[in-house]
Amino acid sequence: MDLTYFKKNSKNKRKENNLFFKLLKKIPPKVLDKIIHPIHDNVFKKTNCLECANCCKTTSPIFSDKDIIRIAKHLNLRPSEFTEKYLKIDDEQDYVLNSLPCSFLAKDNYCSIYNVRPKACKEFPHTSRKKQYQLLNLTKKNLEVCPAAYNIIEEVKNSLDKNLR
Repeated sequence: MDLTYFKKNSKNKRKENNLFFKLLKKIPPKVLDKIIHPIHDNVFKKTNCLECANCCKTTSPIFSDKDIIRIAKHLNLRPSEFTEKYLKIDDEQDYVLNSLPCSFLAKDNYCSIYNVRPKACKEFPHTSRKKQYQLLNLTKKNLEVCPAAYNIIEEVKNSLDKNLR
């Protein structure tokens, strides 16, 4: 996984992607899910996140109260101790990591809390969730973080392009 190439390529396509996402917003929600979900599945059959872990190195998930309680219990900490040690409140008043890369990311890109990781980590890059139309702005941001998200949208472009011919 050449992250330098990926980052450069994703930034070079910002303008194109902004236009493409305007088009995606015009697609009926259920149709959009039917387009994106199978492509998500196909891309992730060929994707090994352990080769990259760019999401864990460069962005923070949002931690829900349930996440905090579950992870704190796993680490034998009180939720308040976990929060004080690992989290901060961001501009949107959400709990996020207080430092990057993620404190739970090992050198081999494995997650030391994988089985109890935050829901946002389980769902990342969120392209398998229902109601994709509600997540398009998030997906557009994730194009510059996640090579899989980038590849999913490139395949969606190709798929729609073929159907329009």
